Amino acid sequence: MDGVIVQAKPLSRPSLGSLLELIKPITWFAPIWAFMCGVVSSGAAPLSHWPLALAGAFLAGPLVCGTSQAVNDWFDREVDAINEPDRPIPSGRVPGRWGLWVALAGTALSFLYALTLGPWTAAAAAAGLALAWAYSAPPLRLKQSGWRGPAAVSFSYEGLAWLTGAAVMLQGPPGWPIVALAVLYSVGAFGIMTLNDFKAEDGDRALGLRSLPVILGVGPAARLACWFIAVPQGVVVGLLLAWGLPLFAGLIAALIVGQLLLMRRLLRDPKAHAPWYNATGTSVYVLGMLVSAIGVNSLAG
Repeated sequence: MDGVIVQAKPLSRPSLGSLLELIKPITWFAPIWAFMCGVVSSGAAPLSHWPLALAGAFLAGPLVCGTSQAVNDWFDREVDAINEPDRPIPSGRVPGRWGLWVALAGTALSFLYALTLGPWTAAAAAAGLALAWAYSAPPLRLKQSGWRGPAAVSFSYEGLAWLTGAAVMLQGPPGWPIVALAVLYSVGAFGIMTLNDFKAEDGDRALGLRSLPVILGVGPAARLACWFIAVPQGVVVGLLLAWGLPLFAGLIAALIVGQLLLMRRLLRDPKAHAPWYNATGTSVYVLGMLVSAIGVNSLAG
């Protein structure tokens, strides 16, 4: 009828596409890559144990990482309404409490699945899930701190995933060289996580979240991030030399030089160039992770 406005019926349930967007498949790469670095560094032959490696990668990516994204989006819905209003929850495409239900179901499913891969893997998955909730949910809400938040994410996505990959292959605790690499690359990832916070600076500032770009300023935070990225890799070079692996140490050193050149452009305009650096410098960084993992694998051989 003329003059009658027909209102769209509110969504009662989300589409599969919206649920997939909620768990952000693009974010799965980092923990899957770190997991596979752990697999390689364990000394086991990945091709000889590919079903186990594939099962672990599914745990690290779609399950644990996907669950962490759902947890974060649920508790970050007010921030996303400012920074990314088209995200599934603030846009209404994932209505009601569906976001919370996905987070809870993903947590339970991830842990039960991890139990099938052994006690060490289950323990690592439990730690990762606990960090995911601690990062986003009150009362801890670690993401409110520019120090604790990026540290929790970098350890979960890099170090813990790396250690999980090694533990899956070894069916036991990893040795000292593997632990050292996992910890060092986690510290480096802290810098990458800090650069990732630049895109949310306006929303963080409005809602009182104390990310490093907010409390230090964009320029100082970017310089600090670069130090965090570069220095641990320098320690990796020293360790590889101490372990009698000069070729691998030289390759990592060359990759560090490449990152330093990219950092020069980043620091000219950190806020504008942070996405560019995350696509270029971070790619070089993760390549170094694999190189060092191959080096440690040769020690086991």
